[in-house]
This record gives sequence, C-alpha cells and structure tokens, in this order.
Amino acid sequence: MTKTKNYTAHSTSCIDEGARIGEGTQIWHFSHIFKGAHIGRNCKLGQNVVVHATAKIGNNVKIQNNVSIYDGVNLEDDVFCGPSCVFTNIINPRAAVPRNNPKYYKETTVKRGASIGANATILCGITIGKNAMIGAGAVVTKNVEDYAIVTGVPAKQTGWACACGETLKFLNNKSVCAACKQEYQKSGNKISSA
Repeated sequence: MTKTKNYTAHSTSCIDEGARIGEGTQIWHFSHIFKGAHIGRNCKLGQNVVVHATAKIGNNVKIQNNVSIYDGVNLEDDVFCGPSCVFTNIINPRAAVPRNNPKYYKETTVKRGASIGANATILCGITIGKNAMIGAGAVVTKNVEDYAIVTGVPAKQTGWACACGETLKFLNNKSVCAACKQEYQKSGNKISSA
C-alpha cells in the first residue's frame, strides 16, 4: 500500500484523475476508481473493486473483493458489501442495442448501515432500507424495509435485524435486542428504534 494524498492505494490499483477519495480510505489490489467517482472517508475497498463515474460511496463503507459499484449506485454511510455481491444499473441490457448511457441507468440506494451478503444480487432501481440485512446469495428484486432481513431467490423478508446486526424477536410489537439492548417498536410491516 502506498499513501497517496489522504488515502492509501495498492500500487496495482488504477485511480483515475478526478476521482474524489476521502481521508483514511484504503484501496486494495487491482481495483479501478473512475474519474468522477465519489468515495467517502475511512472506507475499505477490497481486491478487484470497480467504482464507476457517478457512483457515490459514503463514509466508513466496507466493500469486499470482486464488487462493481456501477453508475447510479449510491451507498450511504456504514454500508457493508460482501464478497462478489452484484449491483446492476440497466433493467433491460442488450449487447446488440447498447444502453451504456446515463439516460438508461436506474438509481439504486443502499441506506445507512445496511449489509449485503456474499454473492447477493441487487437489481437496479430499488432502495435497501437503513440497517437492512441481505442474506448471502439472495436476489433482491424490490425495495427492502429498514431493519428487514431478506433471504432467498427471489428475496423475501424472513425477519428483523437490530442496528448491531442481531436478529430481533418481537412480543406484542416490541423487541429489545439481546446483544445491545436497543428497543424497537413494530407497526404494520415497519419497525423503528425507540
């Protein structure tokens, strides 16, 4: 790793002129950061990570090996992307009918504190809620509520997660996390911290 300005990048990584990278961020082997990409402070980008020109990455984001953050993808602060998870940005790609133009990109937002498991696929145009947990290998085709745990193909909600990552159990629409003692209130298909 070599220190470049206020961040560090491995010598095999390619950082295009005009990429904005925050202080304390680390970029590992064979990664490519495009001109115009915005990466916040104290992020960790693993081996073979690609960040496209209009992608936005908040602070303290961890992106494991072999993940591409395409144009139109917005990762808020404290997001975790597991190894080889996949984001898409065009809903109807065709090799014979190129659609590599911003007018075709569908925006995807992953809200603060959400975690995406290894090999999960996130279709474009959706929002993953705050502190949501996406199971390994899940295929997410629709919006995910704050704190929801989703698993499977296609992904379906299977529970609720605390901000600390533990699974919540509800009784009379209330839950107290066994690990961190945070309290939650359930109303319909949504929960909020008390």
